[in-house]
Amino acid sequence: MTSAQYLRSLPAVDHVLRHPQLSSVTAMFPRQQIVAWVRLGVDGCRAAILAGEELDADAATTFVVARTLHLSQIEDGRRQQPVINATGILLHTNLGRAPLAARAVQRMQESSGYANVEMNLQTGKRNKRGERVCELLRQLTDAEDAAIVNNCAAATMLVLQTLAAGKEVIVSRGQLVEIGGGFRLPEVFSASGATLKEVGTTNRTYLRDYQDAINENTGAIIRVHRSNFFQGGFVTEPDIVGLVALGDEHNIPVVDDIGSGCMQDLTAYGLREPTVPGSVAAGADLTLFSGDKLFGGPQAGIIVGKSKWIEALRRNPMMRALRVDKVTLAAIEATTEIHLAGTTAEELPLSQMLSHTTGELRMHCEKVCDHVSVPQRFAVAIVECTSEVGGGSVPGSQIPSFGLRITGDAIQDVATRLRCHSPAILCRINDDAVLLDFRTVEADQLETLAQQLSSALSATPSSPLEGRSE
Repeated sequence: MTSAQYLRSLPAVDHVLRHPQLSSVTAMFPRQQIVAWVRLGVDGCRAAILAGEELDADAATTFVVARTLHLSQIEDGRRQQPVINATGILLHTNLGRAPLAARAVQRMQESSGYANVEMNLQTGKRNKRGERVCELLRQLTDAEDAAIVNNCAAATMLVLQTLAAGKEVIVSRGQLVEIGGGFRLPEVFSASGATLKEVGTTNRTYLRDYQDAINENTGAIIRVHRSNFFQGGFVTEPDIVGLVALGDEHNIPVVDDIGSGCMQDLTAYGLREPTVPGSVAAGADLTLFSGDKLFGGPQAGIIVGKSKWIEALRRNPMMRALRVDKVTLAAIEATTEIHLAGTTAEELPLSQMLSHTTGELRMHCEKVCDHVSVPQRFAVAIVECTSEVGGGSVPGSQIPSFGLRITGDAIQDVATRLRCHSPAILCRINDDAVLLDFRTVEADQLETLAQQLSSALSATPSSPLEGRSE
C-alpha cells in the first residue's frame, strides 16, 4: 500500500469515540474535549504515515485510541481531586494547605445553594456580608473588629493602600520576604501605592532604626513575620510591643503581618510561632493572617484590629473586588466556632495531626505493613523520620514522626505509580528510597494506602502505569 492508501485508512472521529476502550473517558470528560484529543491523535497518525510508517485501518485506530487515552490520563492528573498526603508536610501548598474540619465542609455544602449571605432571617432585614463571622473573630482574638478578603497577600495590599497610599511604610530589611509564586513584598508595596522605607540590615534591626526613619510622610510601620524561612545566629529585631509603643508615640498605625494564623501556644508540640491573640493584646492596629494555615480553615486573608482602621478598609473600593464568596465565609465561620468552643484537638485535622504521638504513628505503620505484599526485589522498613509544618508556617520546624522506607530497584517508578493511582498517594524520595510519612496520613486512609502500596510494588518495571500517566 502507498502512503495515500494508508492515509485513506485514517479513522473517523465518531468511529474512535465509539471504541470500547474509551468508554471510561467519555464518561469522565466533556465530548468537546475528547473530540479535540481524537483529532490530535489523527493528526499524529497522519504524520507517522507521512514519515513512512505502515498503518492500516486497524493499526491507525489503535494508534489514535492510545494517543487519546494518553492525553486523557494527562488531563486526569490536572483534575482537582482528593489525594493521600504521605509527605509529612502538614500544610502542603501544592495540596491545598490545611485540610478542612468536617463541620466546615458540611457548612460549605449547606451554603452551596441559596443562603442568607446578607440577610438576618429573624428580622428579614439586610445585614453586612460576613457580619456574624467577623463578630466571632472579634470574640476569638479580642480585637475590636475584623474583615475578610481572599488571601493574606490581598489583605496586605488592601491595608497598605488604605493606610499609606502615597506615603512611606517602614519595614525591616530582614523582613522583605518573597512568598509563593515569586511574589515579593517590595512589589506588593509598589502595587499598593505605598513607598517602601527599608531600615536596619538583613540580620539586625533596632527600634532606633524605625525611630530615625519616621518623618512627616510616614504612613505606617509594618512587621512581617518570616513565615517561610528563619534567621539564626547574630540576629536582632524589635518585638511588636516595642513597635506599637513607637507607633503610639508618633500617632502612626502599626501593622503586624504574622501570616500563619496561629491561635494558641504551640510549645507543647515543640514549635514556636507568634499568635494572633498575642499580636492583638500587644496593641497592633491591624493584624493580618491566612485562613488556610495554622488557623485550619479555607484560603482567606483575615484582618483583625482597631475599629477605625477596619472601617477604613471596608470603605476602600478594593474591598468589594477582594471579598470572599458565601462558601468560604461558611467555612471560616465554622472553623472560628471550633476555635471558640475549644474543640480544635477533636475537630481540626491539622491539630489532630500535630497531636499524634510517635507511638501512635508507629502503630499505624505496623498496621499497613501487616497488609502489604512485598516482592523480593523490594524492602519495606518502619523508620523514624521528621515532619514539618510547611505552607509558610513555623519555618525550620522538625516534628518527630514515623513512616515506611521502601528500597529496591526502580524506586522512582514506585513513587510514580503511587502518584498515578486513584486516590493519588504523595510521598518523599530520600536517599534513593520512597518515604511515606504517616503524620499526614489520616487513620481512615490506612487501608487504602496499604492496597495501593501493594499494587505499586507488585507491578513489574515494564508494566504500564495504572491510572494517570505523565
